[in-house]
Amino acid sequence: MQSVQGCKGCSESVQVSPEKLARLVEMATLNRIAASDEEYERRLDRCLSCPSLQYGTTCRHCGCLVAVRAKLLDSECPYPGESRWGE
Repeated sequence: MQSVQGCKGCSESVQVSPEKLARLVEMATLNRIAASDEEYERRLDRCLSCPSLQYGTTCRHCGCLVAVRAKLLDSECPYPGESRWGE
């Protein structure tokens, strides 16, 4: 049996289109307070440069889509030991 590294529930065949990702971000913020556009971009830039980013969209530590997590004001970076968002 071959060992899989990274996210337990995902494989490289998992892809989210930019359109679907934008819709998921929109849906996630319907009933929650969204971060400002500036804060969102700052957080997302840090996520996109993180060594724990998988498939260009997914956090290895929590399995979330980073674009959604970064947009939610009350979210925190799940990076172990320190926030990569610098909060």
